[in-house]
Amino acid sequence: MTTPTTGLSPAPAEQRSWLRDHSELGVCVLLLVLGVLVLADALTMDVDITQRGPVGPKTVPVVVGAGLLAVAALLAVDVMRGGRGRAETGEDVDLSEPADWRTVLLLTGVFLGSAVLIEPLGFPVAGALLFWGAAFALGSRRFDRDPLIAATVSLVAYTVFNNLLGVPLPGGPLMGVL
Repeated sequence: MTTPTTGLSPAPAEQRSWLRDHSELGVCVLLLVLGVLVLADALTMDVDITQRGPVGPKTVPVVVGAGLLAVAALLAVDVMRGGRGRAETGEDVDLSEPADWRTVLLLTGVFLGSAVLIEPLGFPVAGALLFWGAAFALGSRRFDRDPLIAATVSLVAYTVFNNLLGVPLPGGPLMGVL
């Protein structure tokens, strides 16, 4: 890209300004990469033709991957035509306040702990710990109610996925007792 009057390349500040003005293109690139990865993974999936119904396991990933590519292309066109994202103006968001890293770290720890415990303890126990830990991290201090709700939600989720939808989840040692 050269300037019309001098024939020289633009200064680095001008290049940074163009990149800053079109920073949404980074989101387009991210969506494009995700779409390509999802499509590549879906199309290389090894599926036995006799084990699937009319809609196979490739259908949803192909639709999602194609959707990601379409959104990336449409967003890139919009950005190149001058479209810009607008800053959040919600009433409940105070951008002058610092991030609540304690809550973020607690939620991260609860999620990772649940992922580690799901195999040895099973989904019902790990899920109950996940739900109760998330409620605690988000500020609930109802120790008489929250564990009971978490256990109920976890058992209902386990029953729905394992028994009704046929998605096998690890039951853990308590499933022999229940």
